[in-house]
Amino acid sequence: MPLSSSTFKESAPVLPPFHVPIRMFRLGEEALNIRQNDLEPCYRILIIGDGEGILHMDEQSHPISRGSLFLSNTEPQLTLECKKQSLLRGIYIEYRCLSMDGPQAYGLKHPAPLHRIPAEILSLAEELESIWRDPQLGGPFRMQQLFIELLREIYTELESRQPSSHSWIEQALLYIEANFNKDLTRDQMADLADVSPEHFSRMFRKHTGRTFNAYLTLLRIRCAQKRILTGSPDLNTLAQDVGYKDGFYLSRKFKESVGISPTAYKRQPKRIVALNLNHTAMLLALGIRPELGVYTPWLEQAQNKKNMSIGSNFNPNAYTPAAYYDAVASSHPDVIISYNTAEENNSLLSLAPILELPFKTMSWREQFRLIADTMNMQSIADDWLSQYDELVNRMNNQLDRVLGERGTAVVWEICPRKAYCFSSSYGRGSQILYHDLGFRPPSRLVERHITAHGYLEVDIEYIASYPADHIFITSLPSYQDDQQRVNRLFHSQKWCDLEPVRRNRVYLMNQPELFFGYDPISSQAQLHELMKALTTHHKYA
Repeated sequence: MPLSSSTFKESAPVLPPFHVPIRMFRLGEEALNIRQNDLEPCYRILIIGDGEGILHMDEQSHPISRGSLFLSNTEPQLTLECKKQSLLRGIYIEYRCLSMDGPQAYGLKHPAPLHRIPAEILSLAEELESIWRDPQLGGPFRMQQLFIELLREIYTELESRQPSSHSWIEQALLYIEANFNKDLTRDQMADLADVSPEHFSRMFRKHTGRTFNAYLTLLRIRCAQKRILTGSPDLNTLAQDVGYKDGFYLSRKFKESVGISPTAYKRQPKRIVALNLNHTAMLLALGIRPELGVYTPWLEQAQNKKNMSIGSNFNPNAYTPAAYYDAVASSHPDVIISYNTAEENNSLLSLAPILELPFKTMSWREQFRLIADTMNMQSIADDWLSQYDELVNRMNNQLDRVLGERGTAVVWEICPRKAYCFSSSYGRGSQILYHDLGFRPPSRLVERHITAHGYLEVDIEYIASYPADHIFITSLPSYQDDQQRVNRLFHSQKWCDLEPVRRNRVYLMNQPELFFGYDPISSQAQLHELMKALTTHHKYA
């Protein structure tokens, strides 16, 4: 849908309309089988927070799941069908657009559900619905403020999905990145893009800042560098793997790009940049100080206690894209370590090879070993993990005496507006409870697919709906409104009736920086804190 003309049904009037919610409810509280029942123009928003199902509308069916968003007027009838053993949860909103001339039709529309919408939209919808049910939770204007914020976030998301005028270039780049090791030419790519070779060259250079051949060479040399770092085959095999005819030609192109031969590159010390906290800590555990790394105050303090220095501190959230690039470039990296989901990786490729580690599918131990292999420090990682395993064994023996059968455990992080619990793939101490200490996730969390998604997001008040034998709370909110919500939860009958509350098996730890880490240093410290909680008499409030 071309958003420039049809994100809103008609062009906006001189005086912009007001958007007013008139009906709102959570899925499951009412059947979603709705027709417009009056003559005034009305619009609706359907946001799926969890579950899987099918949306039926105008004899069409659309799959929906967590993160799906549907926008329309109220003319077509909507029917939701849950998939087997799945309960759809979400928010349904109807709103009206009012102008000085009365009701008008200027609402957001989209012909089919959008998927994988940002979490901010889900959070805003949840808070909006909570205040709709209980206006006492917000001030007199909070509901309208949240609704406008929600519309703005949805509009921004729609705009971001508008087809790019250079989409053929983006498709060409994707093709080149997937096939750079093949015999590609500019004319072949122009033919695939259905443009003239000359136009392809002009637009390609304008979009990437490089000629086609220079970009192809960059991809091949960066791949060769990564292969050398992680243990490459002989030079001739490596050359053919990255798209060159033989090792001699690869060596020549490598020296032109990097300044030294592949053999010298393998031997030389590397300036390393780590673009997230976990990989920074993994390097520190190996005794490597990155030129640029991400540190929390907790990690800095932990290093200071060991009289270990740190490199330049990098805050990835504090930069515009251009400033982000400049900050990394100023450290003159030889290797950049990042997760494979980081959007900035492609833009940094011109600076150095990027060692991209899988996010959420590789444990911290596996990531640690991979980084150690890349740095040729396997023995240091092996020694570190061996000592950690010995510590885990000693603590399990202690828990055998104190607890015996472990039972179930859940880790909650209570944030502004929402609470989150985590699977072992997201850390927050759950990697230790579930992998090292023998606890299990509660069955309801497994049923809600927390192991697939990595985490579960709920309203603070719903924490009591997920009982476990042991409840760990690693973070508490700092805002007064959220603190009051937590206080009401802790004094509610449902909470007080929980078995872990009655048995003093709720552990308030409130150390978010410590439990944020998913790395050797943080995991070891988390292990000590969890053991301290489990072997000391704790009260829940």
